[in-house]
Amino acid sequence: MALGFNQKQESPTWQILEYMKRNGSATIKELEDLLRVTTTAVRQHLNTLQGEAYIERRRVLDAGVGRPHHAYFLTEKAREVFACNCDDLALTLLEEVFALEGQERTALLLGRVGNRLAQRYQKSVHSTILQERVEELAEVLYQRGVLTDVTPQDDNFIVLKTYNCPFHELAQEHREICDMDEDMMRQVLGSNVNLSSCIMDGHTGCSFVVSAKSDS
Repeated sequence: MALGFNQKQESPTWQILEYMKRNGSATIKELEDLLRVTTTAVRQHLNTLQGEAYIERRRVLDAGVGRPHHAYFLTEKAREVFACNCDDLALTLLEEVFALEGQERTALLLGRVGNRLAQRYQKSVHSTILQERVEELAEVLYQRGVLTDVTPQDDNFIVLKTYNCPFHELAQEHREICDMDEDMMRQVLGSNVNLSSCIMDGHTGCSFVVSAKSDS
């Protein structure tokens, strides 16, 4: 079974993998509710994914209760499915810039890269309503292989969460990449954007808090 990020969302196996990527794990009951199918059907999908080594079954303890139950988790092979397949040459060039150039020139380059990305994404972000703009940006990112969620917090704040990073290996060594992403979103949305949690710090995803700019 070949899997790829652009596989149709209607595919039950892909929905299972996305659910685990967003939530960290899944139980059979959770997947029954997600897919609206029987336990037998869920087990068939899980057996397929286990057979292909995309998921693994583990025994876990319920918090505060102590009773064990089984849950399913992504394997490293599945995590590679969600890796954004950026051009190897582009990533290699960035790595060489970091290695050969000083911090000031590297920051200048990343600023230019962020500007180019912002110009590209702005072509798909049209709404004048902030939440809709965030949703449009999330869709653009999703089409480019970045798994996203948009969650309004209240009338003033919206959280855009990404679950995989196009520059994961590079960002592990150079957090300036995270700053570039944050600044790119500010440009596209015309709003305040602050990175409140990051994959690089061990979180399940990167959470960008978006709020409208004040008039002052």
